[in-house]
Amino acid sequence: MSVEKNTVKYMNAMGVRRTAEQVLALAPDEASRRAGSKLGTAGPWSGAGCGEGIVWGRCEGSGRTPYRTVVDTTGPAYACTCPSRKSPCKHALGLLLLWATDETAVPGGAEPPDWVARWLSARRAGAAGAARKAEGSVAAGPADPEAARRRAERRAARVTAGAEELERRLADLVRGGLATAGQQGYGLWEETAARMVDAQAPGLAGRVRELGAIPGSGPGWPVRLLEECALTHLLDRAWLAADRLPAPLATTVRTRVGLPSAPDGPAVRDRWLVLAQYDTGDGRLTTRRIWLYGTGSGRTALLLSFGAAGRAPGLALPVGAVVDGELTPHAGSGQLRAEPGEPLVPVAGPAAPPPGGPVGAALDAYGRALREDPWLDSWPVTLAQVVPARAEYGWQLADSDGREALPLTGADRSRPGLWRLLALSGGAPVTVFGECGHRGFTPLAAWSPDHPSETVPL
Repeated sequence: MSVEKNTVKYMNAMGVRRTAEQVLALAPDEASRRAGSKLGTAGPWSGAGCGEGIVWGRCEGSGRTPYRTVVDTTGPAYACTCPSRKSPCKHALGLLLLWATDETAVPGGAEPPDWVARWLSARRAGAAGAARKAEGSVAAGPADPEAARRRAERRAARVTAGAEELERRLADLVRGGLATAGQQGYGLWEETAARMVDAQAPGLAGRVRELGAIPGSGPGWPVRLLEECALTHLLDRAWLAADRLPAPLATTVRTRVGLPSAPDGPAVRDRWLVLAQYDTGDGRLTTRRIWLYGTGSGRTALLLSFGAAGRAPGLALPVGAVVDGELTPHAGSGQLRAEPGEPLVPVAGPAAPPPGGPVGAALDAYGRALREDPWLDSWPVTLAQVVPARAEYGWQLADSDGREALPLTGADRSRPGLWRLLALSGGAPVTVFGECGHRGFTPLAAWSPDHPSETVPL
């Protein structure tokens, strides 16, 4: 089962209502989040109710007729008579917020009105038909295995041609001098990226666009450009020699150039503590990253979920919750990505944070991960007994004995999460989970000594 299909069954298991934080995580953008928050009170709503996996209500709007809003929380799926093209719209977000925060305004066990029952029946009938079709496809297997093999070979040949062309362009850049990159503008980079897209190598295209953003980005940009060019060159050469690489590293290289990877390994069943959840986007696609820690296995896993422009990713798990289920890891050296094989079910109780260590141990862990995947930007680590402090160059997390410190990444120096971390610490040592990379440390969650089982999202 894919991550998106797994999603919101989480908070419906055992009849548990979602938290406001989890509802707002479904918003497609900040404007929808603000507008939905304003509708999360009982004032504009009438006829609201909820049943098993379904929430509905009428919301007063600018017109004479209230908007009819319904949410199937097991999908998730949303329907509203408002003209918005966003999914979920502000009315669906407001209804879910009201459901999460005011049980009296959205009573449970109510009988859904006819318009809700008709929509739900049609939706679930369609979902059942799609499931039967998918099961038939799986049972039948590939329609033509030989044709599939030929398609894979043709794509590999295109990627190889793209890698060879990129090698020539990198050689021309170095031969002409990196200073010329600041004079050529972004057009040449975008043209090269488009060529990589034509070669069906989206990973290479992404790296080229990152290279194009470096010239003129601030003091020392030629050094940064040279470093990133070297890593791109290494990826090109690795692809061209993939048949001579160890199997795990070859799989990682294929993933880095943009070929899809699939879960491949024994499933791990555990109770997973949700450590962090955050979104990144490029205007066309929103990627949600969720970090989990297996309380029994001690494994760290990464779940990825994607949403097209205007839509939030499907998967949303509240930070600090504990869920039970199986995760199947993806293949590749140093890869932590995994896929749920079944719905993740909430279980009782908070959980202790992952065992942490000093700054030096975190840097060692990142170094070992780089040995397996040289293109890795960061690695998940837990720092124990560290203190946030202001240094000459910005904020940092330092060992309580003052021996070593990690700078916080630039984007985090002004984040609200930084101020939550400072308030939680109050100058005392804390435990912090985050991503350690060559740019520094990005804190994502923290625990205080006074409340070691209470996960504070950053």
